[in-house]
Amino acid sequence: MRIEAFDYDLPKNLIAQKPAEKRDSSRLLVVHRDKNEDGSWADVRVEHRHFFDILEYLKEGDCLVLNDSKVIPARLFGRKAVKESAGKSAAKEGGAHVEFLLIKRAGTGDTWEVMVRPGRRLKPGDDVIFSGPGSDLEDLPLLKAHIMDYGADGTRIVQFEYEGIFMERLEEIGSMPLPPYIERPSGDDDKDRYQTVYCREEGSVAAPTAGLHFTEELLAAAQAKGVELAYVTLHVGIGTFRPVKVDNIEDHHMHFEEYSISEEAADTINRAKREGRRVISVGTTSTRTVESAAYFDEEADCWQVRAGSDSTGIFIYPGYEWKIIDSLITNFHLPKSTLLMLISALYDREKILEVYEEAVREEYRFFSYGDAMFIE
Repeated sequence: MRIEAFDYDLPKNLIAQKPAEKRDSSRLLVVHRDKNEDGSWADVRVEHRHFFDILEYLKEGDCLVLNDSKVIPARLFGRKAVKESAGKSAAKEGGAHVEFLLIKRAGTGDTWEVMVRPGRRLKPGDDVIFSGPGSDLEDLPLLKAHIMDYGADGTRIVQFEYEGIFMERLEEIGSMPLPPYIERPSGDDDKDRYQTVYCREEGSVAAPTAGLHFTEELLAAAQAKGVELAYVTLHVGIGTFRPVKVDNIEDHHMHFEEYSISEEAADTINRAKREGRRVISVGTTSTRTVESAAYFDEEADCWQVRAGSDSTGIFIYPGYEWKIIDSLITNFHLPKSTLLMLISALYDREKILEVYEEAVREEYRFFSYGDAMFIE
């Protein structure tokens, strides 16, 4: 299948630069997957609502799967250290300004793979010093990074040195890693709004954005209606923004991401599958997690998910045989992206593109801080 089959025209002004005033006030495009008598897809039928209306479409017994990964303030700004005669290093005047974006831990401890800019300035053996806003870099370095090696795709492998707790240092000096299509610096508000209200497990460098629309009150109301919640964890990597660079999508290699599913979450999902109830994923990351952990249980005669931790590079595109997920709450995705391919596999590529054309006509807001869609 050719990459051009997943392209669509999007006016730049529809790319959301800020979140909605209230989380659940985002718009919601409800997609009904009706079928004809012969089993073929019927004409596209949609409803235009707001996200707080999602309760009208959730039923007693539904199982909602949510990704509780927490975004870390993974963007750091510092200076290349200047070597002094005694062999020590300091970020004095003349040290080049450097930007880091943490991607993932590289092994154990405080070794990370990072994207660096400008990359040509940093080679193995160099040091970079980071400090708090407005402080003197030379007097108060909060983090020091030693460049150990080159990584894949121009990244670097670095070892961090610091005092105290690493995540506390990041909270002090790091910025939220907003995606590249948000053309503004991250602010204090993003530390709250670029997180879900149920985030718990630190490790993502991009938000599981479908979950940004939920409020604590909305989740409580869903539970009161008889909807079960199952929290899984997938740490979203920077690869979620990387474009597909091949003409034939079957030749694309997905990035790997770490995930975990607790025994409690697996039991909740598996019970729903055995009882024939709907499993609805909140976002493509939740989808990839449970589909990666799926296995066929001969005794139960249905697909189940296996508890535990692993990494996944699952690539879901049209023709995929779904095992766990029945419906999906999601945002609107980039043209030619693997995420657009995933939702096309759940419905139909041509029908999805019709839905996207409708969303553009109705001026929905797109991407991370944009509006939502429920593929019922």
